[in-house]
Amino acid sequence: MRSFIRAHPVACYVALAFAISWGGILAVIGGGPIPAPPDDAHRLFALVYLTMLTGPSIAGLAMTMFVGGRTARRDYGARLRKWRVAPVWYAIALLLAPLALTFTLAVLSPLSSAFLPTFMGAGPLDSPGAIPTGRVGTILLVGVMVGCGAGCFEELGWTGFAVPSVLRRHGTMFTGLVVGVVWGAWHFLAVWWGSANAFGSVPVPLYLLVALFSFLPPYRLLMVHVYTRTGSLLVAMLMHASLTTSMIVLGPAVSGGDAIVYNLTFAAVLWLVVALVLGASRVRSARRVAAEAMR
Repeated sequence: MRSFIRAHPVACYVALAFAISWGGILAVIGGGPIPAPPDDAHRLFALVYLTMLTGPSIAGLAMTMFVGGRTARRDYGARLRKWRVAPVWYAIALLLAPLALTFTLAVLSPLSSAFLPTFMGAGPLDSPGAIPTGRVGTILLVGVMVGCGAGCFEELGWTGFAVPSVLRRHGTMFTGLVVGVVWGAWHFLAVWWGSANAFGSVPVPLYLLVALFSFLPPYRLLMVHVYTRTGSLLVAMLMHASLTTSMIVLGPAVSGGDAIVYNLTFAAVLWLVVALVLGASRVRSARRVAAEAMR
């Protein structure tokens, strides 16, 4: 068993993270219906959220200690404490998500008032009744709290262990896409359980497919790009927290077909950013090669 785990560290991390998170969620809801009625979703939302976060964090720390030993633990701690990076990376980590969401809403809001930000609408549908309508301060506070929790605890596993493990054998693009898809799949049970009000007339499989795999893979790819440039787990936590907070504070309270349009448009904006980043990287590489050839 020990040799198998060391030979397949990423697969074992994923299995452990899923088992802890999904097992904990099923224990919390206690055999209740999936998706949950709005009252149950509101009552159990905090417990489900906190239980879900234990999966990546425990799996990431456990696999680091088991697979890498003392050297891996020292490296993990160094990446977690690394904060001295260029200010531009902090700006990217904190501002990319809100700017991309703002652009998305600027494109969609002229089509319908349903695409107004949460603080101008009825509140997020994934946590029914959790945020009072129009309470900007409350929405912001909840967004920051939920965002910081997700960023800190999830990235202890995703960027703390999974991303660097895949990067040892593959490039940024492959790593971002693979981890992004797995990251989306990890959200499946919680999103399915808590989104009864959001499905509308859209078939549940279609809603979940778009909600989980439209914008999360490109955003994870951008996170991996920032991580390869900074080597900082702290910056990755901030970038994740920024996404979650921005979606709570800025994301529109849409359901059904509007939710599909919103998620796909947001994903398109993020893929555009990915294309720009990759294009800029290739230009820099070409210039570097040309400069070395002229020496």
